[in-house]
Amino acid sequence: QVQLVESGGGLVQAGDSLTLSCAASGRSFSSYTVGWFRQAPGKEREFVAAISWLDNRTNYRDSVKGRLTISRDNAKNTAYLQMNSLQPEDTAVYYCAVRRYSDTSPAPATYAYWGQGTQVTVSS
Repeated sequence: QVQLVESGGGLVQAGDSLTLSCAASGRSFSSYTVGWFRQAPGKEREFVAAISWLDNRTNYRDSVKGRLTISRDNAKNTAYLQMNSLQPEDTAVYYCAVRRYSDTSPAPATYAYWGQGTQVTVSS
């Protein structure tokens, strides 16, 4: 069992930056691939980024490449999502999730444990 808690969301203006954190407790965080997902009102949950536990290989959805960076600090049992040049279309609840496999799958159904989410709102 892994418990995940996201933090760092908030209300920002377009062009601003935010860093989201995902703190894990329970079983060894270093053995899990971490994914970030987001869900805007009325839309399905979508993949944002993932980082493999095996080699820190990363994967991003096309629309965030170059603006968002996923990272992890296994010593702190924490993953991060650095978000730069935020746009109104980035507004959503952001969730972190973990999976045991080493590949950075974009499919939400393949992630076993989820946090409760943190709201990010970007005003124009």
